[in-house]
Amino acid sequence: MSFTVAIDGPAAAGKGTISKGVAAHFGFAHLDTGLLYRAVGRRTLDGTDPIEAAHALTPDELERGDLRTAKIAQAASKVAVISEVRAALVDFQRSFARREGGAVLDGRDIGTVICPEAEVKLFVTASAEVRAERRYLELNAKGTDVTREQVLADVRERDARDAERSAAPMKPAADAVLLDTSDLSIEAALAHAIVLIENKRPATH
Repeated sequence: MSFTVAIDGPAAAGKGTISKGVAAHFGFAHLDTGLLYRAVGRRTLDGTDPIEAAHALTPDELERGDLRTAKIAQAASKVAVISEVRAALVDFQRSFARREGGAVLDGRDIGTVICPEAEVKLFVTASAEVRAERRYLELNAKGTDVTREQVLADVRERDARDAERSAAPMKPAADAVLLDTSDLSIEAALAHAIVLIENKRPATH
């Protein structure tokens, strides 16, 4: 039986951690769709045309360890505004979403474009200041030399680009449940998401 959970939201809101936790709790497969765009973005840094890169993308490219860098994040955000790139990656995501046993997909347009029929839709968000502080601490722990002001500016720039793009702008689906993690611990946010999903699952008895 297929059961799809769509989790959308801006960078550093906690959607990735919540998605992984939900997938682990229910035994669902998990796809961080942002990695698709990061993998395409990474190829463009090598000079590859973004549309060509999107069509040639293979699952093993999502396993690369360098996809989480700030440079690749910016490249990913830039290729994500290209409608032909998004179209090339739609089938990959939809196929994953309807796999047997359940699937969790997190990204920017899962509930609105990729899986509008998803059984559960969550939009995970937090204030730009809270998200920037989380990202700053994460980068600082990795030894990246950035200031809080730089990270906040970067977060706001990505938010604007994601929300204003013509192709699948980031926004909550009309029937999505809003989960604001600004004042929640990750444990509390995950527990809340699990309850929401549990209430939507069909009874097994």
